[in-house]
Amino acid sequence: MEDSARPTPADSGELPNGAGMAEDAVVAPDAGEAPEEGEESGIANDSETNAALGAEGEPSRPLTMRELLGELKDSGEPSSGRSTLSEGNGIGSAGAERASQDSLQFSSHHDVAMDLINSVTGVDEEGRSRQRILSFAAKRYVSAIERNPEDPDAYYNWALVLQESADNVDPDSSSSKDSLLEEACKKYAEATRLCPTLYDAYYNWAIAIADRAKMRGRTKEAEELWKQAIMNYDKAVQLNWNSPQALNNWGLGLQELSAIVPARDKQTIIKTAISKFRYAIQLQFDFHRAIYNLGTVLYGLAEDTMRSAGPDVSPNDLYSQSAIYVAAAHALKPNYSVYRSALRLVRSMLPLPYLKAGYLTAPPADNTIAPHKHWERSEFVLNHEGLQQVDASESPSSKPLGHMGRSKKYIKVAVEDIVSVSACSDLTLPPGAGLCIETIHGPLFLVADTWESLDGWLDAIRLVYTIFARGKSDVLAGIITG
Repeated sequence: MEDSARPTPADSGELPNGAGMAEDAVVAPDAGEAPEEGEESGIANDSETNAALGAEGEPSRPLTMRELLGELKDSGEPSSGRSTLSEGNGIGSAGAERASQDSLQFSSHHDVAMDLINSVTGVDEEGRSRQRILSFAAKRYVSAIERNPEDPDAYYNWALVLQESADNVDPDSSSSKDSLLEEACKKYAEATRLCPTLYDAYYNWAIAIADRAKMRGRTKEAEELWKQAIMNYDKAVQLNWNSPQALNNWGLGLQELSAIVPARDKQTIIKTAISKFRYAIQLQFDFHRAIYNLGTVLYGLAEDTMRSAGPDVSPNDLYSQSAIYVAAAHALKPNYSVYRSALRLVRSMLPLPYLKAGYLTAPPADNTIAPHKHWERSEFVLNHEGLQQVDASESPSSKPLGHMGRSKKYIKVAVEDIVSVSACSDLTLPPGAGLCIETIHGPLFLVADTWESLDGWLDAIRLVYTIFARGKSDVLAGIITG
């Protein structure tokens, strides 16, 4: 296929402080639709990591950035109060001399940052109004840092203001988005120096670096920036392993880096990106962005494999795997135009009228604990209804699920009966990669040819169940049978 027609990665949703992660990670049949990404402010803060901001005459309490912006919008003018400090954050007399020296250096730094913020005009009236609020917020964080140069939260929130201001830059303005992001990176660096466990700072710092890298195309400078962003995503995940958004963005960074590095390094980076997307999906089964992005990276790998004519992996298998993830993303979010366009490109690569077809070693259907000698490697197919074993002498493409092999009993697992799906390394199983499907009727054990093949089966079965749990099985049925 032409490069120009290849699926493009989904918008990473790289919003400060994880805005855009609105969807519930728990899959439940009766779960409702979550809000769309991007509906909330991109500079929403965790209240535990904000500087304490309060108005004069009011009890001191931490305010989130969202609360601050809302307060200023409601009042129509800035509050007269200055930042208040949490107990124990003040500068003692012993450090007064050092603080005085630091303030001289700090003053020149914050003047540059404030000049950049004040130079942003916004693209419309709403943008200009928002920028005035951001400018006032920046002054409050500067004031907080002047009072206590060791306050990591103030540096973190100031960086968020700079980062949000960069997104508010008018393309026709002389303001430099890159300069704002560079200043934001400096503030994140200081915040993490003062508090090395500040997950949000590493995460948003990585996003700021990634935005700077995107401006530089496929250059050596961009390569170095992508490596820095990847390193910060790594640190963010180390601090908070349960972060599918950070893992997704990490995978996107690796995908971008793979397009710049020498060809000899590309495949290793791509395989690492695949593992990050897959891990993100395992944490949140309905994370459609990671699902789609995994499809795009597999599509790119298939094209590279076809060009290099590598003997190890068939490009057709990779194209088929790619199509599974794109189809699943579309089933979960059928209104997303980018998913719809990509599906038109890859749908023919599916083993229609099924989502997935392949081989697994299975016991007899009527004796699941039979000795190894009775287990057979046979073809299985998966669609919106479930997983079923088929007779090799019959053509799966010509028979609907549930109407094959009437003369012999075959294994069949309905999607509504599935409780969980997992890999297993049980020594009682035949050689290979063990697969356990826990159902309401008990466990079913199967064996894939390789661990790589097992990953594909695990993902496909989980995705079919997730689509069923979200009430979108009819969309998937339309994709593979329509």
